[in-house]
Amino acid sequence: MKYLGAHVSAAGGVERAVARAVEIGADAFALFTKNQRQWRAKPLEEATIAAFRRACREHGFAPKQILPHDSYLINLGHPDPEGLRKSREAFVDEFRRCEQLGLSLLNFHPGSHLKKISEAECLSRIAESINEALSHTRGVTAVIENTAGQGTNLGWRFEHLAEIIAQVEDKSRVGVCLDTCHAFAAGYDLRSAATCTATLDEFEAVVGFQYLRGMHLNDAKSAFASRVDRHHSLGQGHIGLEAFTTIMRDPRIDEIPLILETIEPAIWPEEIAWLRAQAA
Repeated sequence: MKYLGAHVSAAGGVERAVARAVEIGADAFALFTKNQRQWRAKPLEEATIAAFRRACREHGFAPKQILPHDSYLINLGHPDPEGLRKSREAFVDEFRRCEQLGLSLLNFHPGSHLKKISEAECLSRIAESINEALSHTRGVTAVIENTAGQGTNLGWRFEHLAEIIAQVEDKSRVGVCLDTCHAFAAGYDLRSAATCTATLDEFEAVVGFQYLRGMHLNDAKSAFASRVDRHHSLGQGHIGLEAFTTIMRDPRIDEIPLILETIEPAIWPEEIAWLRAQAA
């Protein structure tokens, strides 16, 4: 079973994200549990928590079908002590919000060295940040998203993801979200069934499918190996449709949320329906 959805708005309250997922025919969804461009947010109210949990039950969304994303401000590999402290505190807060909402996954971008420390040191700081967050929380898995490698962002090579995981103490609470646009921009070819399968095989060899907890299904406006993060609607970018047919038919990619972050929310229902048809 493949769960399909999109990153829907939580405007007006996180419980409203559930209804928005239902409206597009999704059986998975992603959301921000707070404003993703602010360091702090007011605590979740008990009524909001209850409404979200109730909506998920009523519409059949289990925790494994929901992939919340943390704030874009967080840099878990920050080279400066104050930036690292703020990022780690905010990261723990994101975990606790997931705990309150009954969610079991938290998707995040790993971090950036900002040209101030080495890649190896930055990767170790990211792993230390994850270890710290896991030590203060329970029941939520840290899901590292691969990046396009734009700027000084790490996580664009599968080896980066594997190195972070190797340094995480509790392997049962760490995983990966594989973004197709980011992978393509980072230099992993997906333009045919053969190259897509080869990339997935490389992910299996370097990281391991046991760590795959979700995917973002996006075409790419950016060119292959450009290290530029620009999403596009399915079939309208440089990746093309064959990759997404291949992904939908790969039995290694089951029982996880497959989330659209494509650029036209109005056609999400059609994209979801098309993806489901590929699996038939």
